[in-house]
Amino acid sequence: MACVASLYADRGESVYRTICSKCHQLHIAEEKLAENFFEANNTLLKLKAPTISQISRSMKEKIGDPRSDEEIQRLEVSSFIADYIIYPDKSKSVLNPKIGKCFKTMPSLKGKLTTEDIEAISNFVYDYDKKIHKKAKEEDGFFGTILKRAKGEHKTILIKATAPHCRYCKKMEKRVFSDAEVIDLLKKSFIVLHVDVSKQPLPLGLSVSMTPTFFFVFADQQSESVKTKRIPGSWSKEDFLEILKEAEKIKRKKQ
Repeated sequence: MACVASLYADRGESVYRTICSKCHQLHIAEEKLAENFFEANNTLLKLKAPTISQISRSMKEKIGDPRSDEEIQRLEVSSFIADYIIYPDKSKSVLNPKIGKCFKTMPSLKGKLTTEDIEAISNFVYDYDKKIHKKAKEEDGFFGTILKRAKGEHKTILIKATAPHCRYCKKMEKRVFSDAEVIDLLKKSFIVLHVDVSKQPLPLGLSVSMTPTFFFVFADQQSESVKTKRIPGSWSKEDFLEILKEAEKIKRKKQ
């Protein structure tokens, strides 16, 4: 059974990559989606279609009984997806109307998918929201350890959000983060977390529209709350040192 499930998972992802990914992204942070749809009417992200995680969550909330046996609801969701992708109709949508109005009705995929493809993509979509929550929980657990360390050492967390294709990220690594003065200041007052945004999500629901972007996370010693400060862009050694020193001042004021 585990082998069969694995095969369906692989096939579902393959169907997504081949067909669905032309319009649907997999996941975007909830805070970013809320801003995009409820404040900017999709002018911020300009999405062609809802994300897979949005669809997954909405279907499990509105199709069948979420409190019933999971396998029963999975079958109900699978039946809904099979019907919708062959006979798409906006009146069947499970999305929030404020989100749904931003998209055109998808074209029918009749004749483009086999029965096995439909079952595979149905399972892929059904499980995707659960997968995101599991990954977020793991990331939060890892970041929680860093946050605890930052409190214990009275340091600020510096999150470096970068991407492999970003030449400005490479430029800063070579000219700024290799500098002895920068290295000493980082060791003294910061805990540095490097996140490749092409491979993993940022903690705390943070998101970026460009790389590099730097986040300073200030932990409250008396509670679980944190404050963040976003600094986007590439900087010279001199300017980045000033940014670090300003973060030090903010930290001292909060202590």
